[in-house]
Amino acid sequence: MSRADDIDVRPITESEFADWLRAVNTGFLRVPVLSEEEIEGRRGKFVEGRYLGAFDQELTAVGGASVPADAISGVTVTATHRRRGLLSRMMARDLAAAKDRGDVVATLIAAEYPIYGRYGFGPATWMAEWTVDVPRAGLDARWAGPAGGGRIDLVEGEDVRKHGPELHERLRRGRPGVIDRDETWWKVNTGALRLDPSWKVPFFAVYRSASGEVEGMAAYDVDDNWGDAKQPLNTASVRWLLGVTPAAERALWEYVCSIDWVVKVKSGWRAPDDLLPHFLPDPRAARITSLADWLWVRILDVERALEARTYEGRGALVLEVAGVDGLTGGRYRLEASPEGASCTPTTQSAELELGLGELGALWLGDESAVRLAELGRVREERAGAARKADALLRTSRRPWCPDMF
Repeated sequence: MSRADDIDVRPITESEFADWLRAVNTGFLRVPVLSEEEIEGRRGKFVEGRYLGAFDQELTAVGGASVPADAISGVTVTATHRRRGLLSRMMARDLAAAKDRGDVVATLIAAEYPIYGRYGFGPATWMAEWTVDVPRAGLDARWAGPAGGGRIDLVEGEDVRKHGPELHERLRRGRPGVIDRDETWWKVNTGALRLDPSWKVPFFAVYRSASGEVEGMAAYDVDDNWGDAKQPLNTASVRWLLGVTPAAERALWEYVCSIDWVVKVKSGWRAPDDLLPHFLPDPRAARITSLADWLWVRILDVERALEARTYEGRGALVLEVAGVDGLTGGRYRLEASPEGASCTPTTQSAELELGLGELGALWLGDESAVRLAELGRVREERAGAARKADALLRTSRRPWCPDMF
């Protein structure tokens, strides 16, 4: 077993890519052997000099602006090499490179909660999964289509690749926390690019408004489960569902819940304030079966991050941000209004002291500064500063990241 100082932490070369993939699979308890097809399919993501488990990505800030994000993925240390500072070295190198590139934030989805706070990340969005008891939901068993002249069509993967990217961009511009989906994502999730031999083609449904415009889309699977009395007990599992209007979301959920033989619907990853339960005559028919933190955010540039988003209220706030690794931190004055915002370094007395992780949790508008103050994770230097922060930063709808990366 090698010593920690004998292990070189560096970007991988393209010739090492297959071994890197096997190491990632080992760390995440997946089958470590990959076919040549799988390796070549994933090779399109390789970027020379950057592969410490990070990909270019854009993240939607509050108000719809996109900011460049360092998307961290595939982070693992094999059990034989633990407790040698390898993760810290990889994270330090990756975050420093991201800041040098001009990325505003870094993002990741944490497999384990306690790991990433020490690197300045905080949970900025949450995920909820619902299971719908269809017979109890109270929907009309004779449902024949959406109201208002819209329609649902079953389509092929080619149609999804044609209409999906533009639809997703419309959604992304209106919902903080949503990340971009590149061409590879659409190929992989429609079967045009097979990276996983066990992947099965789902059903694809598209909602078109009365004018014929595509306003929603869903992918779902249905299992084959029958009871002893020859009664269907099938479950429809939604892989993803996008709607840029409430009418589109309602129509797609009503459609999935009206499929013959389906008695249970699993929603997939949704925001905790998703409209799904309230589209049902009996919202209690939808119960939360999973609720967890999802997208974690680390602020790399405080000024650009706070200026990129919009604000519904008007006011000024002086923040003392504790830095991590010497990359980010300091005292800043935020002046915000619906017309725009400025964030600049200042020598004025701080009103609110917080860490980078707490700022990351607050930035997308989901977390409450008052709540964090009660938990002892932020400190008021001026009475009422936490309430002022909530008035400026919190959003009317919760941010949502529908994707794993």
